[in-house]
Amino acid sequence: MEIVLLGSGNIATHLGKAFKMAGQNITQVWSRNFDKALELADAVGAAPISSLTNINSKADLYIIAVNDDAIRTIAENLKIEKGTLVHTSGTSGLNILDGVTLNTGVFYPVQTFSKSKPVDLRLVPVAIEGSTTEITDFLVYAASRISEKVISMNSVQRRAVHVAAVFACNFTNHMYALAHELLKEQDLSFDLLRPLIWETALKIQTSDPINVQTGPALRDDKSTIVQHLRLLDNHPELKELYEKLSQSIINYEKINNGLA
Repeated sequence: MEIVLLGSGNIATHLGKAFKMAGQNITQVWSRNFDKALELADAVGAAPISSLTNINSKADLYIIAVNDDAIRTIAENLKIEKGTLVHTSGTSGLNILDGVTLNTGVFYPVQTFSKSKPVDLRLVPVAIEGSTTEITDFLVYAASRISEKVISMNSVQRRAVHVAAVFACNFTNHMYALAHELLKEQDLSFDLLRPLIWETALKIQTSDPINVQTGPALRDDKSTIVQHLRLLDNHPELKELYEKLSQSIINYEKINNGLA
């Protein structure tokens, strides 16, 4: 399978390396920043290109791995003969590629990526959507070269996965950052919380999140909540966030216990 990578960021880097390790042929890497294209191309044994007019028109798979705002612009400047064109966005629909070529799809790995940290893509779910049944089958085949967890879903389902991922990953990490700042103010190390974070992460691998919820809001421990809020008097934004999250936990618990 011949693959062209359009982009040189985190997702393109991990996909490119995974496909290479799986024995697939990355023929070209394009990026708006040629130095980055050169770097990734060197890592995956491909040719770096600086212009979309130089794209290999006979590849099997073209992967657009860029910010959502740039997907359509890049797609419109491609000349593809029979290959399949996909983007890797969790939010943009399949229709963003309408009119560019007949064979289009989405190839969305459900994971957070950093160039410097290796990720075993075999364990990462890959959400697939194709413009036809045949294209979906091809993308499932392509994804199964690098992942053991391939699932076909439509654009609405994928968008829901992406929103859920923002809650589970991005927002959660922001909570870690806020906790880090609170500890720093008291000359305390964030290392104090790492075992707690690790234990919670382990629990949800085998249980539904609602079944491992703990804390004062779950217990409706008003005394503790009041003391926490007093501690946050000098942090009005954090105080408001604490109140809203606590109320969300209380409400969620009532709903799931049939009390609301």
